[in-house]
Amino acid sequence: MMRSRDLPPSEHAETHADHSPGAVTLVGAGPGDPELLTLKAVRALQQAKLALYDHLVSPWVLDFLPAGAERIYVGKQASRHSLPQEDIARLMIQLARAGRSLVRLKGGDGYIFGRGGEEVQALAEAGIPFRVIPGLTAAQGAAASTGIPLTHRDHACALVLATGHRRGNGEQLDMDWPMLARPRQTVVLYMGVGNLPEICRQLLAHGLSAHTPAALIENATMPEERCVTGPLAQLPELARQHQIRPPALIVIGDVVAARRQPAQPAAAINPDACSAPKL
Repeated sequence: MMRSRDLPPSEHAETHADHSPGAVTLVGAGPGDPELLTLKAVRALQQAKLALYDHLVSPWVLDFLPAGAERIYVGKQASRHSLPQEDIARLMIQLARAGRSLVRLKGGDGYIFGRGGEEVQALAEAGIPFRVIPGLTAAQGAAASTGIPLTHRDHACALVLATGHRRGNGEQLDMDWPMLARPRQTVVLYMGVGNLPEICRQLLAHGLSAHTPAALIENATMPEERCVTGPLAQLPELARQHQIRPPALIVIGDVVAARRQPAQPAAAINPDACSAPKL
């Protein structure tokens, strides 16, 4: 997914001890729609000279970078990483020690299943100055865009965000199934489409009704957004029929039945959103 002006990571790894360290700004890029960026995130992007970005960062968000800014694609796509996590942290430290300040751009919010905590820990241990700019997480963007309220007094008194993927190849899907199967709550699972049959089987085995409303939301807030709803027991078959692919969220709970379509879906990207004047 290399784009114009993108440079391979190996060209930036040289370090120079005579420089004061640069600073790293961890920026949450939101769920995709550039108009959902925070003002602070836009300001950081417009001032950046170097950016490391992930697979889930939309091209419209990258358009906020100055024309001459260097871009390094570091991947983080499901099961296919351009760079391992340890190498990303190592690269940021090398660049900062060479005196280069950079923006680390992550889809959604870096502290919600974005490994931002791991990267900040590595920076802190290396003595690299950093700051964190939060972003709208995918669950919030998907809820607003598809009309599914994450909380509702009549349906859900709690919200659970969880990851639905295995930590490593061949590892068991280690999740707190009794907690996830509790009534009167909304469960949003990130990165769980590949394990959807097992997720549904376990939730049913731990007490959730087969008729529990559920949704699959693909490419939330983007022009190609899709939302497929149905009973929990039928969700794997619905995913197969509609060929749901990552990035996609799984939403489980009675709030799905309270879905009301927005008058103007948020997935309509404004092409002028990235040409706003500098802040």
